[in-house]
This record gives sequence, structure tokens and C-alpha cells, in this order.
Amino acid sequence: MREAAAQINRIDLKTVVRSRGRREGSYKGGLCDIVGTGGDGHSTFNVSTTASILASSLLLVAKHGNRASSSTSGSADLLQAIAPKGPNIEAVTAETLPQIYEKTNYAFLFAPKFHTGMRHVAAIRKELGFRTIFNLLGPLANPVHDLIEAQIVGVAQQDMLPIFAESLRFSGADKAMVVCGAENLDEISCAGITHCRRISKRPNPKANGVKNGQVDDESTSDEEEPRTIAEIDQFALRPADFGLPSCPLSEVSPGKLPRENAEILMKLLRNELPKDNPVLVFVLINTAALLAISGICDANISDMGPGDDGNVIRETGPGGLRWKEGVRRARWAVESGQALASLNNFIEVTNECGS
Repeated sequence: MREAAAQINRIDLKTVVRSRGRREGSYKGGLCDIVGTGGDGHSTFNVSTTASILASSLLLVAKHGNRASSSTSGSADLLQAIAPKGPNIEAVTAETLPQIYEKTNYAFLFAPKFHTGMRHVAAIRKELGFRTIFNLLGPLANPVHDLIEAQIVGVAQQDMLPIFAESLRFSGADKAMVVCGAENLDEISCAGITHCRRISKRPNPKANGVKNGQVDDESTSDEEEPRTIAEIDQFALRPADFGLPSCPLSEVSPGKLPRENAEILMKLLRNELPKDNPVLVFVLINTAALLAISGICDANISDMGPGDDGNVIRETGPGGLRWKEGVRRARWAVESGQALASLNNFIEVTNECGS
């Protein structure tokens, strides 16, 4: 599917990403994505889409998504329902994508605009109303896959965890995590345990140019062994690992229409929800995870902007990552207004492109 997708000018896109990406911690400024397979039957709030907007306050985000086929509100439905005027997601194309990133950290890659062949099955998927093979293919078919630095993929069946992890490793993922809530939820659960498979690249001790477990960037030898190897770690996460309370899924599964979910989204971005609101907690957990996986939370100094107290939380949790620091940064994105500003920039630039 990725090879058959609309071809993007990689040179122009790479140039923009390199010029605009924020390099901090071990985050190199590359594109990031957070996506679920859908079809888990829980009809939760659009958490991955909302988390992608929050994360774009600090990361360059390429959110790949579509309209709902097995739920009431898909990512595209949510964005188009934003009032008074949402983004023109149809204006984000292979041709305009570099232009979009010149003005915003956020881009929504509407699947039918990049995978044009999918229009032949869209109506059938909607009519069926249950999970199909396309739910599984979609999260692996981001059209800018080769420029994705970090990603989280949620799956709705625990037996799919190792399959997706191996697929991401095989396709060359740099930093990725596959997650499945114990309830067979395709997000990081706010209710209890989430099973995780983390893919990360580490120095290959068999390769030339690797000394004491570190890659020697100045080495120019033509080694037969790759300098880095991708490894898969397995662990579990709980809301407490993020310093947040557990919330029953019933409190984040309103099963609402896109318009109603869009209203919740905007209240969240305007910082109008209580700090312990279950939907906000759910979003903070998933945003924090993407920030931690990206490597930006590895920084020991923080200067995000106005409202940042600079008090980095260095505590690590399962998998050795700073999940609580991710929450601190995610809360800043909401409370500082940067997440809302990022969305507004995306709305503005897409409506300009589409006019």
C-alpha cells in the first residue's frame, strides 16, 4: 500500500522537516504518528487524534487517518466536525504536504487522498460495520513511513502485538511501540494494564565503528554488519506509571457523534476540563507515551516556552522511559495554549491551500 500511495516529493519534505524539527533529548526532529487499528468495540473518545494534536506542540506530527468504518467517530470525522470551521483535510495532498509543514507542526494525512485505490472499498467497509483486514493495514501504511521517526500503534487484539512489532521492525522503524489494553483496547488504557512491545535501535556490537556500545559517527569503514540493530522489549504500563489515576472505560466511551466529540476536543484544548477529567487523563496518557517514545523526554533541560517551569521529571518507569515527564509536557501543551495554537495553524493553512 505504501508503494502504491501518491508519491510525495521526498526531497522537499525532508528539507522542511530538517529546518523545522525541534531537536531535543534524543528526538531528532522527525515526523511522528499515533494511530490505532480501530474496531475494538469500545467506542472510546478519539484519543489518538487528540493526542496527536497535543504532541504537535513539540513534535512534527504526520497523523494518518480516515473516516469511521466500524465506529461512530473516526479521526477525519472528528476534525471535519470542529466548529465554527475545521481544517480542510482534502487540501493535504502529496503535492501540498511540504507547504503545510512550512507553517505548522501538524498534518492530517487523509487516507483516501494518499491511497486512492481505497475509495473502491470504503462504502463496503462502512456497510459491513465491523473490523476488516484494512483496519490492520491502515496503521502500517502511513504514506510518509520512511520519514517517521517515532510512532505508536494500537491494536485491538493482544495476539496481534508480536505480529505488528515484527512488522514494524522488519520495515525499519526507528522508535515505535505497539500497545493493546487488557480490555483489547487499541489505545493505552486509562483503566488498567496495557501490554506493550517497544521497538528501538541500539548499537550493534558486531559492527565496525561501534566502540563501548556507542556508534562512532566518524567511522567511514564499510562494515558488513549494520551499525544498529532493532530490538523488541516487552513490558506493561498502568496509569500509575504516568502519575495519573485510573478511570473506567465507561467514562471515556461516550459513543458520541463526531460533532459532540469535537466539542469535547475543543473544551480540552481550551483548558476548560478539570485536571482529573477522565477524557483528559486518557489523552494525557497517550500523548505522554508518544512524547516519551520520541525521545524528547530524555532531555535534562526543559525550555518549552511560556508556562514551562523547567522542572524535568527524570524518574523512569517500565521500559526505562520517562512517562511522567511526558505527562508534564502534555499538560503544558494544553495549559499554555500551544496545542490549540497548533490546531489553529493547521486549520488556517489547509483552508488557505484549499481556497
